[in-house]
Amino acid sequence: MILSQFEKQLNIKFKNQDLLHQALIHRSYLNECPNFRLGHNERLEFLGDAVLEIVVTEYLFHHFPDTAEGELTNWRASLVNSNMLAEVAEAINLENYIYLSKGEAKDQNSKARKYIIANAVEALIGAIYLDQGIRPAKKFITQNFISRLDLILENQLYLDPKSHFQEKSQKVHNTTPHYKVLSESGPDHSKTFEVGLYLDKELISKGKGSSKQEAQVKSAEKGLQKKGWKNN
Repeated sequence: MILSQFEKQLNIKFKNQDLLHQALIHRSYLNECPNFRLGHNERLEFLGDAVLEIVVTEYLFHHFPDTAEGELTNWRASLVNSNMLAEVAEAINLENYIYLSKGEAKDQNSKARKYIIANAVEALIGAIYLDQGIRPAKKFITQNFISRLDLILENQLYLDPKSHFQEKSQKVHNTTPHYKVLSESGPDHSKTFEVGLYLDKELISKGKGSSKQEAQVKSAEKGLQKKGWKNN
């Protein structure tokens, strides 16, 4: 695979091309090509995760000196979570360059695929750090992650749906929401839960998921939409 176009897009010319290649190699690819000369990207992902976190942490520490630690932790989580990583991956067209098994390449819309792509962004950060040093790595993180902070703060996207709904319901209705399992279906190893979100006795919304927690989050997301609280 020729990655020169990807380098142009990143505005980074790698000294060691193997680092860029390895950042984009998922373990599944090597299952089909065991003699490929490079390894998978998991060690680079481990490094990139740490680089991303320290750069974001340092930025928040210096730019928000009066903000409490708990609040900064929430903001940081919103900048480095898997959803944000997946958004960045999409923005830089990383999926066009990643090495996957044929099976993984076909499975385009699964949660597993989303995590694979998100993890590859961390591996890319690790590769940039090793090849270019901390300044180019920090520049990449600033352009692709920290640049999204204003939008996150403006729309309170640092709150997970359950926390967001609870905050709004306490403020607007002076009531704390609660959740109730409405139904369970499927075998023990693959259950589907339906959970209702309530304010007092009023059913606000329902959500389904493979765990009670996931179903609660889905119902909170729907509740935010129904109440018109999603972006305020």
